[in-house]
Amino acid sequence: MRIAYLSTFYPFRGGIAQFNANLYEELCKHHEVKAFTFTRQYPDFLFPGKTQYVTPEDKAKVIDSEAVLDTANPFSWYKAARTLARWKPDLVLMKYWMSYLAPSLGTVARQLRKKGIPTITVLDNVIPHEAKFFDKPFSRWFLRQNSGCVAMSEAVLRDMLSLTPDKPYILQPHPLYDHFGQKMDKAQAQAQLGLDPDRRTLLFFGLIRDYKGLDLLIDAMPLLGPRYQLVIAGESYGSFDKYEAQIAASGCADRIKVFNRYIDDEEVPKFFSAADLCVLPYKSATQSGITAIALHFEVPVVATPVGGLAESIEKPGVGLMTPAVSAEGLAETIPQLYDSGLDTFIANIRNAKQSMTWEVFAEKILLLKSKN
Repeated sequence: MRIAYLSTFYPFRGGIAQFNANLYEELCKHHEVKAFTFTRQYPDFLFPGKTQYVTPEDKAKVIDSEAVLDTANPFSWYKAARTLARWKPDLVLMKYWMSYLAPSLGTVARQLRKKGIPTITVLDNVIPHEAKFFDKPFSRWFLRQNSGCVAMSEAVLRDMLSLTPDKPYILQPHPLYDHFGQKMDKAQAQAQLGLDPDRRTLLFFGLIRDYKGLDLLIDAMPLLGPRYQLVIAGESYGSFDKYEAQIAASGCADRIKVFNRYIDDEEVPKFFSAADLCVLPYKSATQSGITAIALHFEVPVVATPVGGLAESIEKPGVGLMTPAVSAEGLAETIPQLYDSGLDTFIANIRNAKQSMTWEVFAEKILLLKSKN
C-alpha cells in the first residue's frame, strides 16, 4: 500500500513529531510510505515556546519529508493537495491536535476526497483543553472531510462523536514511546540531577501549561512532607515566574529541582530513571503522551481524574487516580502507591506494554482503512 503521511516531521521537534516518526518507521516495514510536512507549522505568535525546530542538542529522528503545507497560506493548501494526489497514495494519514489546523488540513483532505483518496486522522484532541468559541465548528468541519479517525482515549472519542456521530473510527491507546533507549541506573541518574537518594522522587515532565496543574503539585509538596522531592522538567509555555514564587513560598524549595527548558531525547532516560513516580496533576486532559514515556521506563503514574487518563492508568493498574483535582487529592494518593508496593504497579506495566506497540497501532489503522 502507498501511504502519504502529512503531519509534523523533522526538522520540527516535540512529542507529535516523535509520534509521527515512530509510526512512520513502523508503517515503512510493510508499505511504501512518503512523509510530507509543513513549510510553516504555526506563525510565531501562536507558538509560545522558544523554538518549533530541532536544535543541535536534540537527538531527534531524522525523517526524510517533503515540506508542502503552510498552515497560514490558503494558496498552499490546494497546492499541497495536488502534490499529494500526484504521488497517487492509496491512503493519506494525518494528525490533528488543535483547531487552528482545521482549515489547512481539512482543505487538503477535502480536495483528496474529491479525487477518491481516503484520509484517516489520528486525533490527539478534538476540543482543546483551553477552548475557544471557534473550536467546535472548526473541528466539526475538519472531521467531516475524513474517511475515518483514530481516537486514543474515550474522552477524545466522545468529543469526536459529539461532532460527527456517524464517523467511522477505532479506539486504540497511545503506543509506548520506546525510542528513548534503556533505563539508566537509578543512583547514577539521581546523582546527575543532584537529588537526595534517601527521598522519594516525584517527576513532573513535559511542557508546562496552566491546564497541566503544576501549581497543584507544588501545593501538595508541603502536605507530603520531607520524605518527598520533586523534579520539574520541561519548557514553560508562558512565564514561569508564578511557579517560582509558589515554590519559594512553599517552604519546600530545597526539595524541588527545576529544569525549565526543552528536554531533548538524549536526556529523557535520566529524568525517568531517577523517578519513583510520574505525576500528572492535570486540570483537563484527553490522553497524555507523558504516560507513554513513563510506561516505557516502567515508572508508575499518579494522575487526576480528568479526561481519558483513568482508562490508560487505572484500568491496566499502572498507577492510581486521585479522588479529586486538588493538592489534597495528590497528597493523599501518592503515598498509597508506596504503601501498596511499587513492584505491583511495575509488573502491571510490563503486562500492559505487550499491547501498546507501534505494530499493533499501525495494524489497527490499516484495518480501519479496509472498512472504508
